[in-house]
Amino acid sequence: MSEDANLFAQQEANRRRSTWLIIGFIVFFAWVGFGGDLALGLLTADAPPESYHHVIPVIGIFTTLVAAGICWFSWRFGAQRVLWSTGAREIVEAATPPQRQLVNVVEEMAIASGIPKPKVYVVPDPDPNAFATGRDAGTASIAVTEGLLDALNRDELQAVVAHEMAHIRNLDVRLMTLLAGMVGAIALISDWMGRTLRLGRFGGSGRSSNSGGDGKGGGNPLGLIVLLLWLVTLIVAPVVSRMLAMSVSRKREYLADASGAQFTRNPLALVAALEKLAAATAPTRAITRGAAHLCIVDPSPGLLSERSGRLADVMASHPPIAQRIARLKAMAYVGSAPGASGGLEAASRSGLEPRS
Repeated sequence: MSEDANLFAQQEANRRRSTWLIIGFIVFFAWVGFGGDLALGLLTADAPPESYHHVIPVIGIFTTLVAAGICWFSWRFGAQRVLWSTGAREIVEAATPPQRQLVNVVEEMAIASGIPKPKVYVVPDPDPNAFATGRDAGTASIAVTEGLLDALNRDELQAVVAHEMAHIRNLDVRLMTLLAGMVGAIALISDWMGRTLRLGRFGGSGRSSNSGGDGKGGGNPLGLIVLLLWLVTLIVAPVVSRMLAMSVSRKREYLADASGAQFTRNPLALVAALEKLAAATAPTRAITRGAAHLCIVDPSPGLLSERSGRLADVMASHPPIAQRIARLKAMAYVGSAPGASGGLEAASRSGLEPRS
């Protein structure tokens, strides 16, 4: 398969995933709303006439409208909100030599990748890290931390920028930015619904379950089952959504590494950059966990960050740096390690020739 065919296939796959992500998100919120309405309707169906009967699906209507609004907001303003949350400052006119070097490198990699130059931001954080965000190449931005500018030389900085440009060219940023907005939204709605339940604000539902002149107060068994499933959904939804974002991120990092190496023709520069990023022990505090999957390395590495396997695939936001380095070295025909064959395969797909 040619490089262009592989690129277009990747872009089309990301478009499909973005569409299904939005559909799934709205369906989830509809279930959160209408599932709650169904449970309350069943539980209050046998209540006496003077008691509360849940008939109008106000929860479902509300949550579905909220979901549609969040999808639109994430699509239109998600990238700006991610940048705002990190405190990133746009470089309109470079004021320091490191900033001028960064802008120059971004311009070089925009030419190498064949896409428009994205906006450039600097995040005020001493830990070295970087991320890209946006809907497409025309609205994309690249942000690097102050720690990254201090830690890397020009070749290493170029390799990191090339990696982020690959995410932009492959339309990974669209899917990842949507995920960042929706993961946060699901966490917020789950927390809000949980607080509402604890405070007993579903008007009159507590009264209807135990009221009745005939002494019956057991409630509808089917209603109790639906209510239980609904509550479980609220509890597990934030965890599942974050696991989804992490698993999606891990699968894209290898391709971005290979594509970035193609742009720079220097896989070992990214190897050196990743080694320096791995050596940094402090977390990137400016970047929240909800946006961790956007970064080149995990901003808050945990116990699973350097492990492989099924558990790590769904719980860690990035593949192990050691494995990424092994694949990059294989692309440059330097040494060999487990998993290196995957790097050669990715390099072949990207059109990268071995370095002499």
